[in-house]
Amino acid sequence: MAEVAIPFSPFPRWPLWKDIGVKADKDPGKSSGIGYNAFHMDLVNGTLPPDYTTLLCVRPDPLGGGRSILLSDTHAAVARLSEGTRTLLAESAYHYGTFFDLFDVGEEYKPFPILDRSDPGSPGSPGKGFVRFTAKMLERSELTQAHAASARELAEELVQGQVAFMLQAGDYLVVNQRRFLHGREALQGGQKTVPVSDRRLLLQLFLRARADDGSAA
Repeated sequence: MAEVAIPFSPFPRWPLWKDIGVKADKDPGKSSGIGYNAFHMDLVNGTLPPDYTTLLCVRPDPLGGGRSILLSDTHAAVARLSEGTRTLLAESAYHYGTFFDLFDVGEEYKPFPILDRSDPGSPGSPGKGFVRFTAKMLERSELTQAHAASARELAEELVQGQVAFMLQAGDYLVVNQRRFLHGREALQGGQKTVPVSDRRLLLQLFLRARADDGSAA
């Protein structure tokens, strides 16, 4: 992947390749949980999120669950919204997640706009800019009725192009965070009966686009 972009770890306490295993007792909606992991971009609340998030499948769920979810082009979804909705999404009214012990992802962005007008590569320039979205903030953040409604309208547009697929051992998923969101369906029931060493295991690597890469302009 170093031929494509610059690998880096935003988590100093973890190695470059971060394990995403299965912890049956963890919050089911987390990446290492057993439930539905709602579609999102990684490190949505950093001023400089990773340009790419990548997932290497070491072991799929032996019980057959946990399909990966990839959502449609975020910029195309934004373009289908009304001007009024886009105006609300461009306001700094959204927040989600914590910000602690992170490296090379800028400062904490709280609250943040879903559509960042301060970014010269924001929507309106196809292929550039982040659409800062995580479906989790719809349930776990306090939003005004208007801002929540606008975010849900965008969510409805995003899922129109959703695809789900099973990563097999050796499969490597590369997600351009400036264009796509990702998530995961729930794992199959009965995870506690599976030995930890046999449970689903992914390795995650983050990438920063090079300065001369137009996708990060």
